[in-house]
Amino acid sequence: MGVTRRVFLRAAIAATAVGAAGATETALAPTASAAGAPGDVVGKITVGYQGWFACGGDGAPINGWWHWSQDWGQPPSPTNTNIKCWPDVRDYTSTYQTSYAALGNGRPAKLFSSYDQQTVNTHFLWMQQNNIDTAALQRFNPTGGEGPTRDAMATKVRSAAESYGRKFYIMYDVSNWTNMQSEIKTDWTNKMSAHTASSAYAKQNGKPVVCMWGFGFDDPNHPFTADACLDVVNWFKNQGCYVIGGVPREWRTGTGGSKSGFLGVYHAFNMISPWMVGAIGNVTEADNAYATYTVPDQADCNANGIDFQPCVLPGDVSGRQRAHGDFMWRQFYNMVRAGVQGIYISMFDEYNEGNQIAKTAETQAWVPTNSGFLALDEDGTACSSDYYLRLTGDGGRMLKGQLALTPTRPTQPVVPTGGDTTPPAAPTALTVTGHTSNSVSLSWNTATDNVGVTGYRILQVSGSTSTQVGTTGSTSFTVTGLGASTAYTFDVVAYDAAGNVSQPSNQATVTTDPPSSTTNLALHQPTSESSHTQIYGSGNATDGDTNTYWESANNSFPQWLQVDLGAATGVKRIVLRLPAATAWATRTQTITVQGGTDAGTTTQLLAPAGYTFDPATGNAATLTLPSTVTTRYLRLTFTANSGWPAGQISEFQVFGA
Repeated sequence: MGVTRRVFLRAAIAATAVGAAGATETALAPTASAAGAPGDVVGKITVGYQGWFACGGDGAPINGWWHWSQDWGQPPSPTNTNIKCWPDVRDYTSTYQTSYAALGNGRPAKLFSSYDQQTVNTHFLWMQQNNIDTAALQRFNPTGGEGPTRDAMATKVRSAAESYGRKFYIMYDVSNWTNMQSEIKTDWTNKMSAHTASSAYAKQNGKPVVCMWGFGFDDPNHPFTADACLDVVNWFKNQGCYVIGGVPREWRTGTGGSKSGFLGVYHAFNMISPWMVGAIGNVTEADNAYATYTVPDQADCNANGIDFQPCVLPGDVSGRQRAHGDFMWRQFYNMVRAGVQGIYISMFDEYNEGNQIAKTAETQAWVPTNSGFLALDEDGTACSSDYYLRLTGDGGRMLKGQLALTPTRPTQPVVPTGGDTTPPAAPTALTVTGHTSNSVSLSWNTATDNVGVTGYRILQVSGSTSTQVGTTGSTSFTVTGLGASTAYTFDVVAYDAAGNVSQPSNQATVTTDPPSSTTNLALHQPTSESSHTQIYGSGNATDGDTNTYWESANNSFPQWLQVDLGAATGVKRIVLRLPAATAWATRTQTITVQGGTDAGTTTQLLAPAGYTFDPATGNAATLTLPSTVTTRYLRLTFTANSGWPAGQISEFQVFGA
């Protein structure tokens, strides 16, 4: 688990006073001369994106309540929690039942999983709606048990950024990373650098952006020497990267929270981004920090040709710091009048520290009754759940000169809405009208509403979890992409134009037909891997294109490739392909096949054996199981390849009986 950054910064603030009283509102710092022209971080708003929440039953490799609970093996509860406030989960199609009591409005206390692609898509949609430019994906030490889940999150963030026209970059947090100096280079070379090929990967001065957070902090979690840190910075610059440093507040003076002797490291960065969470908590402290740190820091960066990206935070909800937006807006005002090159928001989804701008419970009606959590209206001012997203959007407008410099926030805490608060009645008579091996057709009676029903959401139910699988304006829908020979349960809810949602209909349960022997069950399904080289990631193995391929890290057997079929499905036959071009000479790969209904638990389905791929016969190998096996996850483990020192597959195809 990544270290909470607040812990050691509160100690540092005691050692170094914030400084004299801040400048008045009319005092202006000299206009900065940016080292870089406007790009994806210069002149832009960047949000720190954790993406580190998982839930039991979400399919994530980490297999637990990651970052929601102290004990990840158990659902969060009042005695087993790791968060300071409650998210608003109404926009997520998949949520997971916790052990908290119901919310104040009677709804079940459920949480989202970052591992669900729809969750990440929702977050990037919020960024798009509020003109938030760039997301810095936090990446802690990926060599341990969290690694596979973090690898998957990078892929999910890339997909969402591409879909919603946002930019993203990798931000390494080196906290508690013992072998950081060598392993960070390997991780970038073998895994993360592949994402720079995305049209959504952030570029600055024509170079891919990467950040190191944690160099120079004077605490036991960051024991690295200045020489080791400088080596890493220069190595990334030699890879052609634009390198940002997430540094201590006192980086320029080498006092307080900063080690001495690190100024050469700090000046090696292309951009400097000092950390402020835990150091300020009200407007007065923000003004003091402006005079003591921001203005002289900007001058130092100007003198050394470095871009400056200071931190703006909304404030800890549990600490009653937010002052219905006044605290955050004062920071925006201070940063823009100082002439900074960019602004870093701490953070987008940091519910652990209560410093998130993502949607948050508005009132006690949206908080578990036994949690003790505060809501956004804790100071008596009503705030909508998206208020700090909207406030960030306005801060970005002021940074870009689209809004005049002003100490008065233009964003109101609540946007006036219509008066309809009555939800529709629940739909009735949900019925299965047909089914195939991968689809189920449903119909139901029309729901009623005091104003009018806008549409229906179709939900797939599994235990206490409901996942939205479609929406429609009619009273029938066909759910597709299902597993064969699998039991499914569905219900339907109605919603109106004001966003009110009905109670669910009756449930309908059905078992899909047996699988077809000609349907590739793995096509376009999600994948995972032990590693890949360059741009040859595991997703190439299920994209339906035999010209693209997965290739593992070289000279590093064993390596593995895994596909998630989406549901437990009957499997009999596997076809593995390499590109058909004759340049792919005949080779034999030694492969073991494993399978299971849980991502972390697999059994051997086929013992290690050599399979020959010959371009004269289509460069394909067929692996037939002794009998049909019901499995969701299929893993190929490679231990040898006579043609190249790595595992290689262009298409991983899976078929039923």
